[in-house]
Amino acid sequence: MQKPVFAANWKMHNGPQETRAYLQRFLAAYPEDPSRTVIFFPPAVSLAIAGFALRERPEILVGVQNVYWEEKGAFTGETSAPMARDAGAKVALVGHSERRQYFGDTDEVTARKCAAACKAGLIPMLCVGERLDERERNATQAVVLRQFKTGVSRLEPSQIANMVIAYEPVWAIGTGRTARPEDATAVHTAIRRSLREMIGPKAAEVPILYGGSVNAENAAELLAAPEIDGLLVGGASLDPETWVRIVRA
Repeated sequence: MQKPVFAANWKMHNGPQETRAYLQRFLAAYPEDPSRTVIFFPPAVSLAIAGFALRERPEILVGVQNVYWEEKGAFTGETSAPMARDAGAKVALVGHSERRQYFGDTDEVTARKCAAACKAGLIPMLCVGERLDERERNATQAVVLRQFKTGVSRLEPSQIANMVIAYEPVWAIGTGRTARPEDATAVHTAIRRSLREMIGPKAAEVPILYGGSVNAENAAELLAAPEIDGLLVGGASLDPETWVRIVRA
C-alpha cells in the first residue's frame, strides 16, 4: 500500500445511486496518481457499486466498514469478511470508535474481526483512540496501546506487517477539535515502537493514519508531521471536490 494513504469513511451516507454519482464526479476530477493510495469505505449496500465504478483504478481501493468474525450462519444483519471480499472489498475497517461506542465492540471483538479479515484476504485497518476523560487523566498511550495489542493478538507477524493502523482520538471525531500534529506524532510514535517490538524493521512499512475532524484546511499540516502516514476522514470526505483537495494534500 503506497503511502500516504487517504481513507474516506462514509459511515451511514451514500446509497447505491449516490455512490455512483459521487464516484463519477471524483474520478473526473482526480487523475490516476500512483504516488498515494485512496480507500473508500461506503455502506455495505453500496460496496459492490463502488467496486465496479473503481475497477479500472487499481490505486483506489474499496473497503467494508465492518465485518462479523464468522464466515456464515444465522447472524441477521451482519456481513462476513468473505462476502465483503466477494462484493469488491480489499480492506476492512475494524474497531472504529462508533462501533466500540454504539455497538459494544470490545478489544477482544476487534481481535476476532481482524483475524477474520486476514483469513478472508482483506487488509484490516484497526482503529484505536482514547476518550476525552482518558486523555484528561493522561491515559492516552496506555489506552491506545492496549487496544492495539489486543486487536492484533490473533494475528501472525506477517499479517501484522500487512495491515493499517488508524489513530482516531474519540474526542476529536465530529467535534471540530483536532489533535495537534505533535500530539498525534507522539501517539503514532508509540504505536510504531510497539510494532517494531512485534515485527522488527517491517514496522516502518505499516501505514499509521490519523483521523479526527480532518478537513481540507488542516490535512497538509497533519501529513507533514512525523509518523503520520495518511488520514482517515469522515464528514469531509462526503463531498467529492473537497475529498479531491484532501487526497492531493
